[in-house]
Amino acid sequence: MARINLPPLTRSLLAGLVVFTLLNFALRPQANWVEKVEKPLIGVGNGVPYLTIVPGKSIIYPWVFALATVVEQNVLGLVVTGLTIFYGGRYLERAWGQQEFTKFVLFVAMIPNILSFILYLLGYLITSKTVPLRTTISGGIAIQAGFLVSFKQLVPEHTVAIAKGLVRMRVKHFPAIFLLANTVSGIVVGTETAMFLAYFGFMTAWVYLRFFRISPSLSSAATGDGSVIKGDASDTFAFAHFFPEPIHTPLAALTDGLYNTLVSLGACTPFSEQDIDAGNEQANARAEGGLPSIMNPNSRGGRGGATRAEAERRRALALKALDQRLHAAAARGPTTTAPAAPSSSGPSILGETSYEPDQSDAPAKPAS
Repeated sequence: MARINLPPLTRSLLAGLVVFTLLNFALRPQANWVEKVEKPLIGVGNGVPYLTIVPGKSIIYPWVFALATVVEQNVLGLVVTGLTIFYGGRYLERAWGQQEFTKFVLFVAMIPNILSFILYLLGYLITSKTVPLRTTISGGIAIQAGFLVSFKQLVPEHTVAIAKGLVRMRVKHFPAIFLLANTVSGIVVGTETAMFLAYFGFMTAWVYLRFFRISPSLSSAATGDGSVIKGDASDTFAFAHFFPEPIHTPLAALTDGLYNTLVSLGACTPFSEQDIDAGNEQANARAEGGLPSIMNPNSRGGRGGATRAEAERRRALALKALDQRLHAAAARGPTTTAPAAPSSSGPSILGETSYEPDQSDAPAKPAS
């Protein structure tokens, strides 16, 4: 029997998920035990305010903004989040290391919870209804969204076979499908809390990975500052590339306008051409390096043919994005003039050396 080896943080998250979910189940306020177990599969609400976020009560329990992520309200959520942490957590912790994975989990766990808490407080202030104050905010929806965003960065062209190969889907499509499913569920079924957490988790993960995460350079042999890259400026990790291709152009125009506004306000630093080129090289290096399979992180890159196919797809996407950028730059027209060529009479850019013998050492020229 194969031994299951989990990294330490992934193991701790799984243990915490089980323990705190069961603790919340035992302590949550219900009329009686029959009511507690009446709907264990999909029941929601009535979270314990010192384990989950209840906007009207949890403000005095600040630890819940991190803890609520590992508290599920039903068996279905427990299973889905457990599988997410088991497969996604062990993959990312081994790919990034424990320290980077810890920072990522804290970001995608706490920030969406805080934003959802603020959103429900605003809902109460606007409507004066107490329902938002009694809503329970908890569960691993935000880290599920964050993990999918990270997979989109690491292995976007990896194909996952579902139902014994009946359904085959590339990883890069998962975030959009996840958001769509939670949007439909939030509107139709009424799980709007999960919908908010999904969107906040998606945005938090993308912003962190796009602009802030420090990662080692895979395409450079430099040391020091040149050996790391801040963020991911690659074309294929742009916001518009998370969604279907027909809406890339209008969505890119919208997000580029927002990005330029934030840059003009000094809220973020613009990417240079060197940053974009380095990001594209980093993406190609990840594809060609043969990252381990998501379902089997102990393997390196899977079968050679599949790895080469993924690398070719990523290279084609990068070339397509580069071609689009070049066409856009050509449409805007030249913005800089070519530097003047150095004068032939002056020293070259590399400098010149000349040797002239000392006059005293030269033989005397006979007088004519």
